[in-house]
This record gives sequence, C-alpha cells and structure tokens, in this order.
Amino acid sequence: MLSAQDLALLRKTLKRDLTDVELACFENLWSEHCSYRSTRHLLRTLPTEGPGVLLGPGDDAAIVQFSDTCALAVGMESHNHPSYVDPYDGAATGVGGIVRDILSMGARPIALMDPLYFGPLESEKNRYIFEHVVAGVGGYGNCIGVPVVRGELVFESSYSGNPLVNVICIGTVDPDRYITARVKKPGNHLVLIGSSTGRDGLGGASFASRDLAEDAEAADRPSVQIGDPYTEKLLIDAILAMAETGKVLSCRDLGAAGLAGASSEMASTFGAVIHADRVHLREAGMTPREIMLAESQERMLVEVAPEDVPLIGAIAERYDLAWSDIGEVVAEPRYIVKFHGEVVADLPIDLLVGGVPPCFWEKNPYSAERPFSRPGAPLKDLVLSVLAHPDVARKDWVYEQYDKDVQVRSVSLVHDAAVLRLEDIALVLSCGCNPSQIFLKPYDGAANAVVENASNLACLGAEPLCIVDCLNFASPEHPEVAWQIEQCVLGMGEMARKMGIPIVGGNVSLYNESDEFDTRIMPTPSIGMLGRGDVRRWAAPIEGDLLALIGRTLPDFGGSVLDALTGCGGPAPSMADPAVVTTVRDLVTTGSVTSATDLSRGGLLAALAKVSPRSKVVLSGDPLEELFSETCGRFLVTVRDEAALTGVRHRIIGTVGGDALTIRLEEGGSIVITPEELDGALSTTTRTMRY
Repeated sequence: MLSAQDLALLRKTLKRDLTDVELACFENLWSEHCSYRSTRHLLRTLPTEGPGVLLGPGDDAAIVQFSDTCALAVGMESHNHPSYVDPYDGAATGVGGIVRDILSMGARPIALMDPLYFGPLESEKNRYIFEHVVAGVGGYGNCIGVPVVRGELVFESSYSGNPLVNVICIGTVDPDRYITARVKKPGNHLVLIGSSTGRDGLGGASFASRDLAEDAEAADRPSVQIGDPYTEKLLIDAILAMAETGKVLSCRDLGAAGLAGASSEMASTFGAVIHADRVHLREAGMTPREIMLAESQERMLVEVAPEDVPLIGAIAERYDLAWSDIGEVVAEPRYIVKFHGEVVADLPIDLLVGGVPPCFWEKNPYSAERPFSRPGAPLKDLVLSVLAHPDVARKDWVYEQYDKDVQVRSVSLVHDAAVLRLEDIALVLSCGCNPSQIFLKPYDGAANAVVENASNLACLGAEPLCIVDCLNFASPEHPEVAWQIEQCVLGMGEMARKMGIPIVGGNVSLYNESDEFDTRIMPTPSIGMLGRGDVRRWAAPIEGDLLALIGRTLPDFGGSVLDALTGCGGPAPSMADPAVVTTVRDLVTTGSVTSATDLSRGGLLAALAKVSPRSKVVLSGDPLEELFSETCGRFLVTVRDEAALTGVRHRIIGTVGGDALTIRLEEGGSIVITPEELDGALSTTTRTMRY
C-alpha cells in the first residue's frame, strides 16, 4: 500500500483523487522493489563505467564487450519472497524473468548462475523449500535449454522463513545490434507478445517490498507467478527472429508491475497510450487494474513502426505465440490507459516512473565481533565436522539436477569458476559472497566479496570484465540494517574501483525478514562476476608436486565455518589486498603453477580436500589458525619446482601424494584423514539434502 505521505503528495501534485488503476500503478512502481527509493542515492556511488562497458545500469540488462564480434548481456535478479510462498514456481519464474531480461536486449541466453541461501537443513520446512527451489531452477532452465553452470549454497539460520533465490543470466549479442528498452519515436506501436494475461502475480512488486508474515503461504500465493518454460522457449526463438529483422526498435520484459511497469518505463522518454481492452487474456472478466498489474509470465513488449506490425505478428504466429497491438508511443509526456474507449489512467509519465521521493533511514553502527574462545573438541573431530558442514561439503545432489552441458559451450564447471568457450576464448563465471563475515564487518566483508570472486577467476587465469550484484537485506527501517546497506555498497564500490571492475547492473531486495521465524537475513550483497581468458582446464596435481600457500594467514575465525560449528568467535577478515589476485593470475597465465585454488569457506583444510586429498602437509603454527582461518586473499597452488615462485611471497607446506591426507603438527603428532573418512565427511550434506 502507498503510505499516507505518498498518497497526500500524489493528490497534491495531481490536484485530484486517483483512479483505482492509477493507485495500483503507483503502489507497484513506487514500491521499493521497482523504485529503489531507499538505495538509489547509494547506488550512484558505484563505479559503472569501463572501457568494455557498452551499456551500463538502467536497462533490463547491461552490455559488455567480449570480443570484436561478440558482446555479453548480463543481469542479476532476486525472487526471494515468492520462493518462500511457493518454492518451485517462485524459483522457476525467477529463472524465466532473468532470461527474458537478457532476451529483451536481443541477446541469446547462454548460461545461468544461482546463488542460493537457505535456513539449516535440520529443519523439515527448510529442506522442503530447498528441494523445491532447486527443482524449480533446474526444471525451468533445463526445459528452455539454458545451462546452470555455477552457483552458491549457503545455509544459515537467518534465512529460515526467508530464503534468498538470486539468479544471473548471461547472453551473447552482436555488439553493434543490441536492443535497448527505451522507445525511439512517437507514432510507433507497442506490441505485446507471448502468454495470455491472467490474474497470477497480481501485486507482485508490492508483495516483494514487505516482510513475510506468518500467513504468507496462504495469503500471498496469488502474488506468485506460474511459469511455462515451453512457452518461454518459443518466446526466446521468436524474439531472436524478430531482432534479426532489425525492425524491433526497443523491447522490454514484463516482470515486476506487469504491463504497467514495462510500458511506462519503456515509454518514459516520451509517453504512451495503452489500450487495456486489446490485451489477449486467459481469463474472462478481468478489470483494467488486473490487466495492467498482473505479472503473468512469458510476455514481452516490443516497439515497432506501424508498417512493421504485421511482420512482427507473423513471426509470433510462426512460433505459435499470441500477440496484440496494444498501444502507441506519443510525444506528450503522459501515461494514458484506456479501456473500451474510457480513460482509466492519465498520469505525467515522469511522475509515475521517476517521481518517487527517496527514503532516508536512520543508521546505527554496531559491533558484533566476539573475542576468540578456543574450541575444546579434539582437532580431528573439528576437521571432520568442518568438512561435513553444508557450506563446504559436496553439493552433487544439487548440481546433478541441472543440465550443464546443453549448448555445448561448457569446458569446466568443477573448479573455482565455470569456464565456457566463446569464439575460442574462455568466458569465466563466478558468484556469491560470505554473509556471516559481512554481518560482522559489512564494509570489509562486501569488499572481500569482490576479491573472492576475482580470486576465483584468477585461479583460471581470467581477467575480470564486470560485476552484477543483488543487494539482499532485511528492512531498512531498522537502523542497524540501514547501516549495513550503506557500508556494504560503499565497501563493494571501493574494492571495485581498486580492481578496475565496473559494476554494470543488478537488483536490490529489501524487507527480507520473517515474522513467523522472528528472523532477519544477514546482509547478503551477492555478486556475479564475468571474466575473460584463455580456455583452461586444470588436471589433478601429480605426485611430487609441491603445495605452496600464497598470502598471509591471520586468526580470522569470526564468521568462519569453525565459528558456525563451535561459536568460537574471533575477528572477521579485514579488507584483503587485491594485489595478490593479480600475482596469482599472472602465475596461472604464464604456466608457472600446475593448479591453483583460493582459500575461502573452510580455510586451508577445505582447499586441501579439494586440490590434493592425498598429500603430506606440515603446519608451522597454531593448527586451528593454519587449518580453519578464513583470511581473504590467500591461495593454495601446486608447482613442480619452487623456482616457479621466485619473487612471490609464499610458504611451501607439503607435497602431493601418499595414501591419505596427512597433516603433521608443529608441536608434534599428526592427523591422518583417510580417503574413506574424507569421502564420508564431504558426502554428509548430499545425503542430508535428499528430503
């Protein structure tokens, strides 16, 4: 609902009461989900330009140069609230929506990533949500033939009652032929293509701009859209065929706020008249308000010259898609909706689209770090517990549900980042963040999310091209949350500037909290990063290779997996020095190392289990710090000869080979983790995931 202040402002500006259609338009387009009214001033501080950025924030997706003949369209969205109310359809339509964002640029979708955040798996309800979200992502992506090549899974109690389902899509387009979402000329027509409009998804934008109440599942189910991936596949082929004609002048996906959102934002450079009675409908008796605000899926709006409408209609029919000529671009800056000749909305378009007053919230800094308390459990028990933690253990059950090889571009998907082949160049993809550490140090933690993803790219020799983000937070009306938002945006922006990586687009999702579980999510500025490099596929290190640790290790246990298991506390990692990322990328590109992985969740222990599960390691300091610290900006590499690391600050910690992972301690004694113990620990979560 509009606030009393917003409603008073509108009545004063328009000098009249609003119609029900106008009220619904403002309620949705002025919602936090659509307008970013609490964060727009912060988003303007982010670095958005770079030599390869052809189109930055403000459209359905960004366009970034990849090669002389290929550009990438990239976008990131959230579907958090719908995925709690209806996990399968909420996640599926999240995939469908981000794919259409890429499609609206005239780009062919080629890959998806899905950073996902859930409550602990011990809860039956959390397991149910988790299982059906994964099934929704996989089911929709598999049906439309777009592979899910990368993702992230985080399990933490603050996401009980409010999971986060973030999705990233990447597409390819000719750098000289991409389409934008702003209309070009008065007199052109607006043509709606795709599924018929029904009542599903009504109020979705305003629903996504409030917290989830106890009765959310029953009361809010009508706000969740229902997807049809088979229609989406036809829509992909049809829109690409239309784009190929050169007759599509602008295009926009119908997402949040439905036809009202897409048509008003698309026409905001001029104005538009929309004939709601011309929209092809699934249900009889729909009101103008329902027609304009429904968020039925698999629909696109295109601008074409009047003489080209029959051509576009014929292409739609060739793909068995319905279409309607539903409006015109007008020179007067007004947004007019007619229904059987009667004007049901007549608004200044700049007031509707850009006139929302900003919100500034009180901010309250906090300190949540606790002194370190040494766990009393035996070291080997801690080792096996950390390896079995769901943030560290294998996720095979999830990844096996995704068709990763469709479109036959995938080169390697099992290492630090996904590698796809485009024109014999590697497109390298990474995503995610560490919410537990960000909660403790919002500024440094968000900066380290940039370093972490760039580190994943560096391990495959890739240079970052751009970042997209999804800024997930609880209600900004809490002063502590408002402070988190500010610190995260500023920290992420500082590191992006230091590393020269433009932030080209993204999404803000606020009010992620649950009355039912009395939870607020941890600050989760999840990011996706794209990079370019040589096509590379790491082989397993061979016996006799040296294990080397690059980067300084500190007792950074706060927000670590060890902290999650034992409550040990300790400081969270401070902002990392990004110079080490460049160093490791150079080592990889020159062939100086035989493998590389960065240290993140689970610290050195998790990296050893991934890179060299059979090896002999010697620790020179406190074993807790050596094995479990999660200091950012560190790498485990293997080399044939230590001379390959000349000039690089490093420490040789062992050799590859042997019958087990044998860790010798400085104070004497050793820990031996047999292959059977390692496999048992790493497989624990996969077994638990089977609901």
